[in-house]
Amino acid sequence: MKGKLTVLMITAFVDMLGLAMIIPLLPFYATKMGASATIVGILIAAFSIAQLASAPLWGRFSDRYGRRPALLSGLLVSAVAYVIFAYASTLSLLLLSRVVQGLGGGTIGVVQAYVADASDPNDRAKSLGWLSAATSFGAVVGPAIGSGLIHWGHHAPGIASAIFCILISVFAGIYLRESKEDSQATGEYEVAPQTSSRAVWSVIAHPKEPAQRLIWIYAIAIGGFYGTAPTLPLLLANRLPITEANVGFFVMYLGGMGVFVRAGLLGRMIEWLGEARLTRLGLVLLAVGLSVVAAVHSYLTLLLALTLMPLGTAFVFPCVTAMLSRVVPKRQRGMYMGVQHTFGGVSRVVFPLAAGVAMDHLGLGFPFVIAGVLVLSTLLLTTSMEEYAPTRAASVT
Repeated sequence: MKGKLTVLMITAFVDMLGLAMIIPLLPFYATKMGASATIVGILIAAFSIAQLASAPLWGRFSDRYGRRPALLSGLLVSAVAYVIFAYASTLSLLLLSRVVQGLGGGTIGVVQAYVADASDPNDRAKSLGWLSAATSFGAVVGPAIGSGLIHWGHHAPGIASAIFCILISVFAGIYLRESKEDSQATGEYEVAPQTSSRAVWSVIAHPKEPAQRLIWIYAIAIGGFYGTAPTLPLLLANRLPITEANVGFFVMYLGGMGVFVRAGLLGRMIEWLGEARLTRLGLVLLAVGLSVVAAVHSYLTLLLALTLMPLGTAFVFPCVTAMLSRVVPKRQRGMYMGVQHTFGGVSRVVFPLAAGVAMDHLGLGFPFVIAGVLVLSTLLLTTSMEEYAPTRAASVT
C-alpha cells in the first residue's frame, strides 16, 4: 500500500498545485476583462457547481470501469481547462475554463475511493490523512508559484498548470495500478446498482442512516470551515492591523497547520482515541475555533483560532471519509465518495453566501458563531459511530 499511496500523494499534490496556482489570479484576470464583483463570484462558484454535479458520476464510472481510467481522464480534462484559462480573452471563455476545471476536479472522490480500496481498514483514516496533507501542501505552495510565473506573461500560470497535469497523468499512467479487482470492474455488483441521483436523494430522504449521517457531518463541517473563510479577512481587517500585504501569512499558517496535523499527528491520535471519538473531538475543536474567531481582538486569540480550526478539520474529514468507506457497498464506494463531495460542494456555495449576509446584517462575528453552532450540532449525528469504526485495539495491532 505504501508504494500506491506515495504515487497517489504525488498525483494529488501536483493536481492541487496546478489548481492553486491559478485560483488567486482569477479575480485579477476577470476584472481586467470588465467583470464586476458579482461576476467574479459567479466564476468562483462555477467550479464548485460543476464539481458537485460531476463527482457522483465520476464515482459511479470508477465503480464500474476502474479508479485508474477515471482518475487519468479527470487529469486530462483539467489540462484542457488550464489551456482554456491561459488563453481566455473573454469572460465567457473564463467561465468555460472554470466549468471544465470543475468537471475534471470531480474525481477527488475517486482518489479517496482508491485509497479506501487499497488500504487496510484499520489504516484507512491515516492513509486518507496523508492524502489530504499532500493536497493541502499543494494548496499552500501553489499560489506563490502562480504569482511567480506571472512575470513570464499572463499565459504562463495556465500553461504551466496544464503541463503539470499532463506530466502527472503520464506518471500515474505508468506507476499507478488499478486498485479494484478485475471482477469489480466488470459492472457486476454484490448488491443492486444504485444511480447517482438516487444516492444523492437518499442523503436527503434518509438522514438517519449511517452513510447519510456521515455525509451530513462532512458537509456541515466543511461548510463551517471553508464557508466562513472568505469573510475572515473582512473581520481581521476591522479588528487588527491586517491588510492584503500581510493576510497571506495567516492563511499560510492555517494551511501549514493542517498539513502538519494530517502528516504528523493524525495517525497517533487515531491509535489513541479511535476514529469515532476523534471525529467528535475534531467537531468540538472546529466549533470552538470558529467561535474564537468571532471574539478575535488580539493576535493571541487569532493564533488560538487558527490552531484549533485546522486541528478540528484534520481530525474530522479523514475519519468521516474512512468510516463512510466501510458502511457503503464496496462496489458503490466511489459513487458515495462522490456524493459526499457533492454535498460538500453545495456547502462551499451556500455557506459563503449565508456568511456574507449574516456579516452585513448581524455583525462581523455572527457568521463564525452560527457556523460553530451548526458544526457542534453534528455531534447529535455521531451516536453509535463506534459500530463502523475500528476499535483502538485493532488500530494498534
